[in-house]
Amino acid sequence: MKENREFQKRYDLSRDQIERALEESFPGAPPQARLLESMRYSLLAGGKRIRPILTMQFCRAAGGREEDALDYACAVEMLHTYSLIHDDLPPMDDDDLRRGKPTNHKVYGDFTAVLAGDALQAEAFGRIARAPSRSAQSRAAACGALAAAVGAFGMCGGQYLDMTGRVTNLEELTAMHRMKTAALLRAACQLGVLAAECAPDSPQYRAATGYGEHIGLAFQIRDDILDETATAESLGKPCGSDEKNGKHTFYTLLGLEQSEALIRENTRAATALLDGVFRDITFLSWMAELLAGRES
Repeated sequence: MKENREFQKRYDLSRDQIERALEESFPGAPPQARLLESMRYSLLAGGKRIRPILTMQFCRAAGGREEDALDYACAVEMLHTYSLIHDDLPPMDDDDLRRGKPTNHKVYGDFTAVLAGDALQAEAFGRIARAPSRSAQSRAAACGALAAAVGAFGMCGGQYLDMTGRVTNLEELTAMHRMKTAALLRAACQLGVLAAECAPDSPQYRAATGYGEHIGLAFQIRDDILDETATAESLGKPCGSDEKNGKHTFYTLLGLEQSEALIRENTRAATALLDGVFRDITFLSWMAELLAGRES
């Protein structure tokens, strides 16, 4: 995809706002300072900040200001970071690297990493509940959307299916990743329109939901391709772990050509849902194409 400097500039501005807001999280030196250090270690480890940027940009597209969604965006990133910390633990993937750095449990130990993830999950909901400029209705709906993304029918349910090896075909794999990967991307988009004070039964909310689910599947398919074709240096994490563990992926089930076609299909479906619902869909369309073609 060709670089678009205007959209890249907006992306970078949103990311800078998010980085500053996250940097201010969990200050001080109480007795549990090392726990807070562990939380900040993973939260501030970099990354593309895709999910919180989607939150802010959906708020903008729905008629709000990006700043209106900043607390919700930080909450999404805290939730995402919690999932990465737990995903890397020995009972799960037992990975040594994340974003090119030693994983949390390798630096702080297993029990601190578990608690850091637990605390980040709790703080995510607290960040939404305390958002000073959003209505009570918006905050309640946002907490509900995020809870749905992470619970037994969201990331945790999807991770369970992944860890127990209950996926044997394409239909089951797709269903699993609608929970494991797409759920939080969906919630990120939903929180954006909720931050703009749109209702959960609004056309904007429904469009954001569908967009998030489609780009979530496209994101996962690309992830599966990169796991087979990229290097650990370019990804900042180990490659080929799914193949070593005998897990089915979109790449192993479909091959490269069909996987690429499915990415394009989901990307087109995502952007089609936005047309006629939001006043400006150019950035969100660009974002979908950017994620579809990413190389890391």
